Formats: sequence, structure tokens, C-alpha cells
Amino acid sequence: METQQDPMKDDLPLMANTSYMLVKHYVLDLDVDFKSKVIGGVIVLFFETGSQYRKTSSTGKEVCQSQVDETCKMRASEPCHVPATNASACSSKKEYKDFTAYGKGEEDTSDRNGNHSNKEQTSGISSSEDCCDTENPENKDFLLVLDCCDLAVLKVEEVDVAAVSGIEKLTRLAKPNDVSKELENLRNRIVHELVTLPADRWKEQLYYFTCCSQAPGCGDLLFTTGPWSLEIRKSGIQTPADFPHAIRIWYKTKPEGRSVIWTTDQSGRPCVYTIGSPINNRALFPCQEPPVALSTWQASVRTAADFVVLMSGENSAEPVQLQEGILSWYYYVTMPMPASTFTIAVGCWQEVKQQSSTAPVQTNIEFSLPYSDDDFSPHIIFLSQSVLPGGTHLCGTRLCHEIAHGWFGLAIGACDWTEEWISEGFATFLEDIFWARAQQLSHDEVKEQQELKALLRWQRLRDEVQNSEEELQVLRPKKESTGELSESGASLVKYGLKAEKSFMQVHYLKGYFLLRSLARTVGEDSYLVCLRKFVHKFHGQLVLSQDFLRMLLEDIPEQKKSGLTVESILQNWLDTSGIPKPLLEEGETWKECRLVLQVSGEVTKWIQTNQRIRKSSKKKRKQDEVVFQKLLPDQLVLLLESLLEEKTLCPGILQCLEKTYQLREQDAEVRHRWCELVVKHKYMPGYGDVEKFLRDDQAMGVYLYGELMVNEDVKQQELAHKCFAAAREHMDESSAKVVAEMLF
Repeated sequence: METQQDPMKDDLPLMANTSYMLVKHYVLDLDVDFKSKVIGGVIVLFFETGSQYRKTSSTGKEVCQSQVDETCKMRASEPCHVPATNASACSSKKEYKDFTAYGKGEEDTSDRNGNHSNKEQTSGISSSEDCCDTENPENKDFLLVLDCCDLAVLKVEEVDVAAVSGIEKLTRLAKPNDVSKELENLRNRIVHELVTLPADRWKEQLYYFTCCSQAPGCGDLLFTTGPWSLEIRKSGIQTPADFPHAIRIWYKTKPEGRSVIWTTDQSGRPCVYTIGSPINNRALFPCQEPPVALSTWQASVRTAADFVVLMSGENSAEPVQLQEGILSWYYYVTMPMPASTFTIAVGCWQEVKQQSSTAPVQTNIEFSLPYSDDDFSPHIIFLSQSVLPGGTHLCGTRLCHEIAHGWFGLAIGACDWTEEWISEGFATFLEDIFWARAQQLSHDEVKEQQELKALLRWQRLRDEVQNSEEELQVLRPKKESTGELSESGASLVKYGLKAEKSFMQVHYLKGYFLLRSLARTVGEDSYLVCLRKFVHKFHGQLVLSQDFLRMLLEDIPEQKKSGLTVESILQNWLDTSGIPKPLLEEGETWKECRLVLQVSGEVTKWIQTNQRIRKSSKKKRKQDEVVFQKLLPDQLVLLLESLLEEKTLCPGILQCLEKTYQLREQDAEVRHRWCELVVKHKYMPGYGDVEKFLRDDQAMGVYLYGELMVNEDVKQQELAHKCFAAAREHMDESSAKVVAEMLF
């Protein structure tokens, strides 16, 4: 049963009782309907019994078990690139209704509380009060709890995997002659054999997953949906080991569901994609969200032939035409990962292919890097359209950041979602290293750019610390209880639903500075060797902060003499708010960097020119021509941030500033600072730039709304309300909530 959540804490509940049953594989069979803005169909889940429960049969032989220890078990061997399994080779035919038949116009059976019912539920048999809790008191039915919200669940049934022709070859088990308890045990034994097949039999495993997912049902299961969960039970089944280990769920998403965004692309054509929102994928399909629930998946997705389906799969999917105007796309992964890593994007996408070995395609809407056919696979990287215009710098750095997540975030994940610095801090640190390699910079150039970047990040962190709640500045908010779960496996993500948290960069920045500090202490070469070792040692695993820190200090034992310990790092960097003490001592050093000093010189020129213009009479006076140097994008950001500290800049200076650096043509980071200058100095010729930024760069422009309101200028406030009214329906929920609080 669900525990009552305190809405004032904004904690995100992870309801799935993974300690009792653990999903090992998902098979999704879905239709995407743009007219109704609904994704729906069938999902089949294959389970193993969880680590907190073992079932011993009457013969004393263990039936099935899965151990997931507190160090978060190994995920899998190397990912495989697999040709699509031919589903038509399976002997069992689909016996469930296609979503296109029931997904349109069907009456939603949900009540006001978001509950859905099947025939047996209408009699009241399956209300939560009549079911047991997940601790399974004696003579109570076992409840399987899945993470689920914003879904219309239509039906749940057990899958008769024993009916699959040839399945006995997989299991080496004889099929019982009668429908009995023995047959129920056989089904679970089959699933156990299937999910525990060795890695070198992945093709066979995928084939049988497909066949089993299409096997007939063998009985409806009782279910109840709540705000955050789907609870399933089978009458008379009191233990996880006896509960069906293969279940099929018919469901539909809701247009307002928080895991997907229905919107339009830059050309006004419809598209839909997962957004990686705080609730991840539970509003896309019923699943187990806790990081420990590492699983593989395969998915068939049907949609109109005008659309392209992209997913985070290992194979490069080729669509199959099912009927006139309908295509089916098939993807899968063989490396177990958390359900939160499942991504999908459906739209009228165009593929930009490299035209030659020396000239990768680069346009104002695409950014591509050289690759060969041998090493290409369609893992999705989501980039905001805001990073695409204005040259390659911003897009290149963001791409490097997302590529780094391939190691930190995917290959290695955090045991506890509150330790998001483990992925974001590492990706931010490695972003600079990757981008320097991509630009083929010299050693001195690398050092200069990294010091400039460090100063910009320092200023951003300082501002964020001054303008955010202290509790949100802590990288390990659960401290010593980080990674701890309830007996059932359920937990809470602290502050997981706070809207403002999604716009904070403290986990990126403090994590980056921690890793940078360690690199300086250890030595960069030794540090990179340690990172490689960390990736090899923990590949496919979930980790806590201590895992990395202990390995690092064990490899560099001499650092213990200087007082650097796991405990001191936790105390100074991860468990406290504000600027870490070691970082305070370093903040001034970057100002001596050559690139920073160059910007300081340019700032002085602009300030002096501004003063001369203000002191001059109304009569035209010939001014000495000032020559301004060309600056890198990051230098421009620093320049504009420095000028933002000036109390007054006259309109003539702002006009000259925009023309000198062609600010309207720069990347979004530069244009954002330009818009801040426009707002601060009420520079009306630039209001069109602000309006364009709020329209085209919605996520990056959230805090510009606050700047427009704080000046208490009527025209600026009218501009803010006008832009929000035009953009609100296209904004994600968190952005809209934060902006609304600023405006109303």
C-alpha cells in the first residue's frame, strides 16, 4: 500500500518493491497516435525473485532467486549489436487486441482518484484495503508494486510462457500434463531459465523473449492504480516466488502525462519525445524506477509512415511496412540498465549523413561529427535547439558532455538518484577534456581554455549559492543514509519533485570542482589513469560516492599523509551547502589566465568609452576610434558578465557592443547575457532580441522572466506576460511552474 507523501517536501517516491520481485526484461509493443496524443499497447515484464525473498520447494530445492546486494550488482557484459529477431518465426500468435482497435474512442475507466478496474475489481475484491502490504503477512495475497503515474491501465494478465512451442529446448524441463500448481511453477522456472541465460546466448534469449511475449494469457490479474503506483495481485498467491514471473499489461498514456512531451518541431510538424523529467518513464510505461532495477528491453513501435521512430537501442532499426501508411520500428538493448535510460523520439526527423571523409555536414540546425559505418549505432543524444545556432562551440561542448554520459550515467550509474553529481559532475569535468581533444589544441591552449571555463563556472556557482535554498546545494542530501532502501526496496528521492531544482547547476558545478581539485592534487596524468581504472572496475554497476573516492585514495596512498580522506571529502564537498572551503582558496587564481586578462583589458576599454560618451556634450564630438579585439565565445560570456556589473551603460554603448561582436548571431550563452544587459538598462531596441530568446530558447530563458519583472517597468512586465502567454503551452511543467511564480 502507498505511504502518504508530504507535498511540502517535494520528495519523489520510488514505489516499486524491487526487493521482492525484480524486472529483468521488458517487451513493449506500442502504437503512437498523434491525433489523440496517446501512446498505447502492451508491455510484458519478465521477473526474477528479489534479494529479500527466497522460496524453497517441498523437496528443499530452491525454485528461483536473484541476489542484488547492497553494492549494486554487475549489470552485464559488453553491449551487443544484434540483428533484429524475426518475430514471425514464433509459433504463438498474438492473442491480444491491437492498440489501434481499442486505443481510440474507448472510454477511460479511471475514477476521480486515478484508479482503474477490470471486471473482478468492480466487485470490490481487489481494493487496496483487501490486499496485503508488501511485507506479506500470513494468509494475505502478495502485492507486486510497479512505479506508474498518468497511465490508463486497461488489463493485466499472466502470460502462459509454457505454451511457447520449443520452449522445453531452452529449459530442459518436461511440460506437465495437467493444469495445476506444477504448471504454475513450470512457468516461473521457464522465465528463470530465460533471464539467466549466459551472455553468449543473447540472440537465442531475444528470440524467446519475443515468443514468450506473444504467448497466450492464462488468467487475469487483479490490479489497482494510485497516484504513483500500479499494484497487482493474484488471488491466493502469498509469496513473490509463486507470483507469476511473466505478466502482460494493456495500457495507454495520457496526453498530459509527465514522461513525454507532445509538441511540434521547428517546421511546425508534430513530434513526441521522452523528456527525462523527474518522474522519468513511469508515465510512459509501468516499470520499476529504482536504479537497482537493472533490465534489458526490446520494443516494437508502430506509427504513420510520415514519422521516424528513434530509440536508445543498440541496433540501427529499419522500418517494416505493416499496412498502407503504417510502419513498425524495432529496437532492443542487451546491456541491463535502469528503466530511466529508456528513451524514445518520434517525429519527421531527417538524417544528415557525412558526405565526405574530410567535411562533416554542419548547418544551422544540425551538428555532426565524423564516424564510420562500423562504429555507428543509434543511441539517442537529446540536444536543445538552443545549442545549434551560433557556431560550433556551444554545440560541441554540449555534445562532449552528453558523450561523457556514455561512461558516467549509463555504463556506471548512481545507486541513489540524489547523488546525481556522480554523472553530472564527471560529465562536466570530462566535457573540457573531450572538447580540447576535438579541437586538437596545444597543451598551453588547453590550460588557458580550462582556466577561463573554471572562472565562468566559479561565478555561476557563486551566484547560484547566493540565490538558492541551502538544502538544494548539498550534493549528498541523504548523507549517511544515502543508498538505503526500505525492506521492500521502495525509497524517496529527496527534493526530487522541486521544480526549481531542475534549473540548478550546483550538482554539475560542485561535482566538477571536486574532480578538478582531486586532479590537481593527484596530478592530471595519474588522475586520468585512475578514471580509466574506475570505469573498467565498475563498468555495468551502480555506485556510491565512496566507491570512487576509496579507489582513488587507495591508488594514491601518499595523499592520505596530506589529510585527504574519504571522510574529509564528504564533509567539505558533498554533505554541506555553500561554496566548499578548498574552492574558496582557489577562486582568485583563474583571473591571472591570459584569456581572462585579455577580457579584462576589453572591459576597461568599454567602460572608458561609456564614460566618455556620458561626459560629452549634446554636440557631436569626434571620438577616438577604439579597436576591440576578437574574442572566443567563452570570452564574450565573461565580457558581458563583467559589463553587467556596471551600474549604467548608455544606449550608444549597447548599440556599439551589439554591432562589434554581432551578438544577435552568437550562441545562446552569449545571447542570454546580451538579453540581460538589454533588460537591466531598459534598452528598447533590444526588446525584440529578448522576445525572440524567450520564444526560441524557453528553458534557458526561464530566469529572464524574473529579470523582466524585478525592474517594475511596465513595458518589460508586459513583454514578460506576452511571451509567457505565447510559450506556455509548449513549455515543460517545471519551467511553466517556475515562470508562473515569477509573474503572478
